[in-house]
Amino acid sequence: MLRFVKTSTAKNLTRIAMGAFMVFAGTGHLTFKRKEFQAQVPVWLPMNKDFVVVASGIVEIGLGLAMLFWKDKRVFVGVLLALFYVLIFPGNINQYVEQIDSFGLDTDKKRFQRLFFQPLLVYGALWSTGYFEAKQIENHS
Repeated sequence: MLRFVKTSTAKNLTRIAMGAFMVFAGTGHLTFKRKEFQAQVPVWLPMNKDFVVVASGIVEIGLGLAMLFWKDKRVFVGVLLALFYVLIFPGNINQYVEQIDSFGLDTDKKRFQRLFFQPLLVYGALWSTGYFEAKQIENHS
Protein backbone atom coordinates (compact mmCIF):
# COMPACT_ATOMS: atom_id res chain seq x y z
CA MET A 1 0.00 0.00 0.00
CA LEU A 2 1.33 3.42 -0.94
CA ARG A 3 2.10 5.43 2.15
CA PHE A 4 1.84 9.11 2.92
CA VAL A 5 4.83 11.22 1.93
CA LYS A 6 5.58 14.83 2.74
CA THR A 7 5.15 17.05 -0.31
CA SER A 8 6.69 20.37 -1.32
CA THR A 9 4.93 23.72 -1.25
CA ALA A 10 4.59 23.65 -5.05
CA LYS A 11 2.94 20.23 -4.89
CA ASN A 12 0.66 21.32 -2.05
CA LEU A 13 -0.43 24.43 -3.97
CA THR A 14 -1.06 22.34 -7.09
CA ARG A 15 -3.05 19.79 -5.07
CA ILE A 16 -5.11 22.55 -3.46
CA ALA A 17 -5.77 24.19 -6.85
CA MET A 18 -6.80 20.86 -8.35
CA GLY A 19 -9.04 20.10 -5.39
CA ALA A 20 -10.72 23.51 -5.56
CA PHE A 21 -11.18 23.16 -9.32
CA MET A 22 -12.79 19.74 -8.87
CA VAL A 23 -15.26 21.10 -6.29
CA PHE A 24 -16.08 24.00 -8.63
CA ALA A 25 -16.46 21.71 -11.66
CA GLY A 26 -18.58 19.24 -9.69
CA THR A 27 -20.83 22.06 -8.56
CA GLY A 28 -21.14 23.10 -12.20
CA HIS A 29 -22.24 19.57 -13.09
CA LEU A 30 -25.09 19.89 -10.62
CA THR A 31 -26.09 23.48 -11.42
CA PHE A 32 -25.00 26.15 -13.91
CA LYS A 33 -23.05 24.00 -16.44
CA ARG A 34 -25.28 20.93 -16.41
CA LYS A 35 -26.40 21.19 -20.05
CA GLU A 36 -22.83 21.74 -21.29
CA PHE A 37 -21.62 18.68 -19.40
CA GLN A 38 -24.49 16.63 -20.84
CA ALA A 39 -23.23 17.52 -24.32
CA GLN A 40 -19.93 15.79 -23.50
CA VAL A 41 -21.45 12.45 -22.52
CA PRO A 42 -20.53 10.03 -25.33
CA VAL A 43 -23.45 9.09 -27.56
CA TRP A 44 -22.51 5.40 -27.30
CA LEU A 45 -22.75 5.34 -23.50
CA PRO A 46 -25.91 3.37 -22.67
CA MET A 47 -26.90 5.58 -19.73
CA ASN A 48 -29.09 8.61 -19.15
CA LYS A 49 -26.93 11.69 -19.82
CA ASP A 50 -28.32 13.63 -16.87
CA PHE A 51 -27.58 10.73 -14.52
CA VAL A 52 -23.98 10.56 -15.81
CA VAL A 53 -23.52 14.31 -15.31
CA VAL A 54 -25.02 14.33 -11.80
CA ALA A 55 -23.11 11.21 -10.71
CA SER A 56 -19.81 12.48 -12.09
CA GLY A 57 -20.45 15.85 -10.42
CA ILE A 58 -20.91 14.18 -7.06
CA VAL A 59 -17.71 12.17 -7.60
CA GLU A 60 -15.85 15.34 -8.59
CA ILE A 61 -16.96 17.17 -5.47
CA GLY A 62 -15.93 14.19 -3.33
CA LEU A 63 -12.54 13.89 -4.99
CA GLY A 64 -12.00 17.64 -4.75
CA LEU A 65 -12.78 17.69 -1.05
CA ALA A 66 -10.55 14.67 -0.51
CA MET A 67 -7.69 16.43 -2.35
CA LEU A 68 -8.17 19.42 -0.08
CA PHE A 69 -8.65 17.75 3.29
CA TRP A 70 -7.71 14.04 3.40
CA LYS A 71 -4.02 14.62 4.05
CA ASP A 72 -3.05 11.18 5.35
CA LYS A 73 -4.55 9.48 2.27
CA ARG A 74 -3.46 12.04 -0.34
CA VAL A 75 -1.48 9.52 -2.42
CA PHE A 76 -4.52 7.23 -2.65
CA VAL A 77 -6.75 10.19 -3.52
CA GLY A 78 -4.30 11.26 -6.22
CA VAL A 79 -4.52 7.80 -7.78
CA LEU A 80 -8.33 7.94 -7.65
CA LEU A 81 -8.39 11.38 -9.26
CA ALA A 82 -5.97 10.27 -11.99
CA LEU A 83 -8.19 7.25 -12.66
CA PHE A 84 -11.24 9.51 -12.80
CA TYR A 85 -9.53 11.70 -15.40
CA VAL A 86 -8.80 8.60 -17.49
CA LEU A 87 -12.40 7.40 -17.19
CA ILE A 88 -13.89 10.71 -18.35
CA PHE A 89 -11.48 11.09 -21.27
CA PRO A 90 -13.95 9.45 -23.72
CA GLY A 91 -16.19 12.47 -23.15
CA ASN A 92 -13.43 14.73 -24.46
CA ILE A 93 -12.90 12.43 -27.44
CA ASN A 94 -16.66 12.44 -28.06
CA GLN A 95 -16.72 16.23 -28.01
CA TYR A 96 -13.96 16.30 -30.65
CA VAL A 97 -15.35 13.53 -32.88
CA GLU A 98 -18.94 14.79 -32.74
CA GLN A 99 -17.80 18.44 -33.12
CA ILE A 100 -19.75 19.55 -30.04
CA ASP A 101 -19.35 23.19 -29.07
CA SER A 102 -19.22 23.69 -25.31
CA PHE A 103 -16.95 25.26 -22.71
CA GLY A 104 -15.59 27.66 -25.33
CA LEU A 105 -14.32 24.77 -27.43
CA ASP A 106 -16.00 25.89 -30.64
CA THR A 107 -13.49 24.76 -33.28
CA ASP A 108 -11.96 21.42 -34.16
CA LYS A 109 -8.53 22.84 -33.34
CA LYS A 110 -9.58 23.87 -29.81
CA ARG A 111 -11.33 20.55 -29.19
CA PHE A 112 -8.27 18.65 -30.46
CA GLN A 113 -5.88 20.67 -28.28
CA ARG A 114 -8.09 19.89 -25.26
CA LEU A 115 -7.33 16.20 -25.72
CA PHE A 116 -3.68 16.84 -24.81
CA PHE A 117 -4.64 18.59 -21.57
CA GLN A 118 -6.08 15.43 -19.98
CA PRO A 119 -2.71 13.65 -19.57
CA LEU A 120 -1.44 16.75 -17.76
CA LEU A 121 -4.33 16.47 -15.31
CA VAL A 122 -3.52 12.79 -14.73
CA TYR A 123 0.12 13.64 -14.11
CA GLY A 124 -0.79 16.62 -11.91
CA ALA A 125 -3.03 14.48 -9.70
CA LEU A 126 -0.23 11.96 -9.18
CA TRP A 127 2.62 14.46 -8.87
CA SER A 128 0.87 16.85 -6.47
CA THR A 129 -0.03 14.08 -4.03
CA GLY A 130 3.44 12.53 -3.85
CA TYR A 131 2.53 9.36 -5.76
CA PHE A 132 5.88 9.06 -7.52
CA GLU A 133 7.86 9.40 -4.28
CA ALA A 134 5.59 6.94 -2.50
CA LYS A 135 5.97 4.46 -5.36
CA GLN A 136 9.75 4.82 -5.21
CA ILE A 137 9.75 4.16 -1.45
CA GLU A 138 7.50 1.12 -1.96
CA ASN A 139 9.82 -0.27 -4.64
CA HIS A 140 12.82 -0.01 -2.31
CA SER A 141 11.07 -1.67 0.64
